[in-house]
Amino acid sequence: MTNLPTINMTDGYKLDHRNQYPEGTTLCYSNFTCRSLKRFNSGVDFDNKVVFFGLQGVCIRLLIEDWDDNFFNQHIDDVTIDYARRINNYLGPNKIGTNHIRALHELGYLPVLIKALPEGSRVNARIPLWTIQNTLPEFFWLSNYLETQLSCELWKPPTSATTAYEFRRLFDYWAYFTGSPKEAVQFQGHDFSFRGMCGVMDAASSGAAHLLSFSGTDTLPAIDYLEKYYKADSDKELVGVSVPATEHSVMCMGGQGDEIVTFDRLITEVYPTGIVSVVSDTWDFWKVVTEYLPALKNTIMARNGKLVIRPDSGTPADILCGTARTDGNTPQERGLIQCLWDIFGGTFTKKGYKLLDEHIGAIYGDSITLKVAEEICSRLEVREFASVNWVAGIGSFTYQNVTRDTLGTAIKATYGVVNGEGRAIFKAPKTDSGEKNSAKGLLRVEKEGDDFVLYENQTWDEEASGALEPVFYNSQMLRIQTLAEIREILHGNK
Repeated sequence: MTNLPTINMTDGYKLDHRNQYPEGTTLCYSNFTCRSLKRFNSGVDFDNKVVFFGLQGVCIRLLIEDWDDNFFNQHIDDVTIDYARRINNYLGPNKIGTNHIRALHELGYLPVLIKALPEGSRVNARIPLWTIQNTLPEFFWLSNYLETQLSCELWKPPTSATTAYEFRRLFDYWAYFTGSPKEAVQFQGHDFSFRGMCGVMDAASSGAAHLLSFSGTDTLPAIDYLEKYYKADSDKELVGVSVPATEHSVMCMGGQGDEIVTFDRLITEVYPTGIVSVVSDTWDFWKVVTEYLPALKNTIMARNGKLVIRPDSGTPADILCGTARTDGNTPQERGLIQCLWDIFGGTFTKKGYKLLDEHIGAIYGDSITLKVAEEICSRLEVREFASVNWVAGIGSFTYQNVTRDTLGTAIKATYGVVNGEGRAIFKAPKTDSGEKNSAKGLLRVEKEGDDFVLYENQTWDEEASGALEPVFYNSQMLRIQTLAEIREILHGNK
């Protein structure tokens, strides 16, 4: 909850649009679309589709919970007095007034209808993900008044969901190519982004998007988010998991001269069984790899569990794969994965690629992008290693290094009613390349084969059909999707 006046959650320039629309306006119909994906830092063979996610959570948390707590459940006089004070201090004495705010409060709910595609759908650019319209004529101003808060809350979840899906697609490909265990891919992308996100709720919703494609996460609130808003149940299903792991303060506290003692204590006393991840570059990473790990080999191999080595600095592909294209002589030239193979050995996949012994593994979480992950997988393949010999810690460098323009998301009005006459409206700036052109009129989206297709200038009867289904009506949810359903839509029986 924001505990801020929800009625003020709009761009300042929208405050008086109610008076700027033509007299007699009674309806405003808008859509949310990802207009262009050219700024999305995709991997190879990107098919220009986004993963739709996040609307349900925002409808419940913002349009119902926040609006109830911070507007409808407040005393009407307090709301209107505070609103008048804010607007008059902001714009100066003006004619915006408070009667429309009082009328909305007296109504007791948000008179809007939102129709949407199923969350988890993969949708081509320029196809509406959802539409919004007012349900009472006197509140024609509300649809686009809500644009700001909805845009603010809803551009990130599909961006993160699309990023996570592309990581999953990448890892699935390399697992297939190298004959890696298919079940390992579900845990190969691990969310490391929490500390670098723009607030806890941003981390939670973005982290929830990550969990559509993977099960590994250190963003604990993402699990709570999915349980609260998407009917997930971690008692009954795998929502998100992690393992015990150290940070540099733990290793430093043990002392540089006793680093091997810290390793030994962690794997024999603190975590004698199970998986434990230990950050290993606090001082001399290659000393850890070439001296400490061989000295602890028997202990590691005798454990009922896995020790995961975590480098956290340097060039990721060079650290994991080595700087030499052949075996190399130094550990730096050979890389972590080869060094671990030399010490602990392993098995071979059905396609002949080397798979590290189950007692040892690696995770790297410093600035991992899709392109870096692709480079690591391809360089491991050259060295004849299976792709799942490492786990990617996908952090805020990837999940936060994005903007609303990454997918070109925008909410634009396409239809209105003035004095009883329907008007198909659109924007098409001649000074733009065409990217900012909007759709026109009432909209219908149909699923045709593997794609969604947009039909413009529809009649109301045509608009009522198709794949855009009512999900929110007058502050009530009409459709609730579960995490399991969304994962099934996105991945099928993968």
